[in-house]
Amino acid sequence: MSSQDPHISDSDRPTIRQLDDSAINRIAAGEVVERPASAVKELVENAIDAGAQRITIEIADGGKTLIRVTDDGCGMTSRDLPLALSRHATSKIDGTDLLNIHTFGFRGEALPSLGAVGRLTITSRAAGHDAAMIRVAGGKMEPVRPAALRAGTIVELSDLFYATPARLKFMRTDRAESQAIGDVVKRLAMAEPSVGFTLRDVSGGGEGRVTFRADPLTGDLFDALHGRLASVLGREFAENALKIDATRDGIRLFGYAALPTYSRGAAVAQFLFVNSRPVKDKMLTGALRGAYFDFLSRDRHPAAALFIDCDPTLVDVNVHPAKSEVRFRDPGLARGLIVSALRHALAEAGHRASTTVAGATLGAMRPEAPTASGAARVYQMDRPSYGARSLSYAAQSPGQPQEVSEPAPPPAAPGFAEFQSAYSGRVTEPEAPGPMSHAPEAPAPGAEALPLGAARGQVHENYIIAQTADGMVIVDQHAAHERLVYEKLKHQMAENGVAAQALLIPEIVELGSNDCARLLTHAEALRKFGLGLEAFGGNAVAVRETPAILGEVNAEAMVKDILDELDDQGESQLVQARLEAILSRVACHGSIRSGRRMRGEEMNALLREMEATPHSGQCNHGRPTYVELKLADIERLFGRS
Repeated sequence: MSSQDPHISDSDRPTIRQLDDSAINRIAAGEVVERPASAVKELVENAIDAGAQRITIEIADGGKTLIRVTDDGCGMTSRDLPLALSRHATSKIDGTDLLNIHTFGFRGEALPSLGAVGRLTITSRAAGHDAAMIRVAGGKMEPVRPAALRAGTIVELSDLFYATPARLKFMRTDRAESQAIGDVVKRLAMAEPSVGFTLRDVSGGGEGRVTFRADPLTGDLFDALHGRLASVLGREFAENALKIDATRDGIRLFGYAALPTYSRGAAVAQFLFVNSRPVKDKMLTGALRGAYFDFLSRDRHPAAALFIDCDPTLVDVNVHPAKSEVRFRDPGLARGLIVSALRHALAEAGHRASTTVAGATLGAMRPEAPTASGAARVYQMDRPSYGARSLSYAAQSPGQPQEVSEPAPPPAAPGFAEFQSAYSGRVTEPEAPGPMSHAPEAPAPGAEALPLGAARGQVHENYIIAQTADGMVIVDQHAAHERLVYEKLKHQMAENGVAAQALLIPEIVELGSNDCARLLTHAEALRKFGLGLEAFGGNAVAVRETPAILGEVNAEAMVKDILDELDDQGESQLVQARLEAILSRVACHGSIRSGRRMRGEEMNALLREMEATPHSGQCNHGRPTYVELKLADIERLFGRS
């Protein structure tokens, strides 16, 4: 224990005094401006609130020595500039209603806080007025002076934290701070597709280098958003993202969420916005994780950019100094909307799997080594016609040769030896009807035009090879059938309910008062999954029933795990997850095993069922059940033009 008493003593009672404005601004800066990225966020948000269509951000040394934000917004007059540097002076609200907020900023703290810890210069010009400039350094403001500027505003912040040098010791490397600034700019760029953003690193002087650029987009909301996400998150995300658009009780959710097979090893590709404001909210991220929990293993994380639009009075944005957290009037409504909308979109995606799976497959293949000139060898080869392929099949077929218009092959041509086996992995073309025809059932006419095509064979007794109209599909028969069986079991459980087993002696679990009340509010939802709970007096609950399919259960441990999940996410899916884990194991044992040789009709039946079953593109652990390779990519591997 410290020898100095931190508490106030009667013998040496300190005097209460009013702090000066400089000290107040430095304290406020400690909350608002945590690092250079925080300063960039505040300045860019001001530019967006000013109606800017193009915003340029220039930084040097990770933003420590220079941050310059230039915009073409409405600008300020010479009379506005001193007020802009005064605490709690703002043009965005009038103070009568702190819940009806339509702008990013509203507190009027950012500019005076930045001026208290750095050297701040603002040059601005409003329409119909002359340009003006004002400087403030370490909280000391200089008079307004005339300036030269065509339109908009330029805010330049140099030597950040020079007035509070202790803060500089907590700064990270220039590279880390630059990356944090880039993340902030990209989040704001996603929120405003109609605004153009340019981020330039000018360390060392000169024009520097552009590290991020996003041109303004126009047109339909989803088209503009899709284009902006492609430029910020990459083309692969845009190709593998599902459109989300749902409304419930005055709250609208829209955006894009990636397929389960396009998952990440960490939650680094999850972007959430409330009324265009980027937020990092535990409740919202929990809802996103909950929507995917049945499709991803615990070490994989979904990728999504989701936007919630609602009346500003339904959400409080004034609950965090940096406005990065929000509080909904009805959090359950927002959470339920996210979960239901995402699950509906994932179900509509059906068997679709990520295109990155095919990309990784092609990347693992090794094309022929390049020629001496360094270029890959190109072969001029014509694709065989349908007639040529039919003639080739006829020559390889066992038995008597068929009559064709071309010169007949030798009469005793026996076909390839591997196709003579009784367990041939090849699906043959249909023969002309006759008394001696015993060919395996071939795919229905036009099956190649279906999404997963027509089965052509099986290799290593585990992988089905199917031909599509423009490529081929390789299916993991065990993983695919396991998912199909699992979805059937889940559907049966949803229809028939979860059987519960009554405990001969109810198990009494002692809890804290708050934990007991929180658990009992979710008792009805838990009962649907076979877990029966009742109040037992005091701070105890009685566990009277447990899900029968789980067998013997440590009820106390399960109850406490549920409470931990409720505390962390606001909702518990522990019981449902354990039930579905059992169903997953049952599906694994009840599905087609690896090593089983399948007939042609079985392969095609599996493909058709996959096309009709939601979520069949990934197994129970989020891995793909099939890989689709386009013919153009395959031909490129073989050097065909």
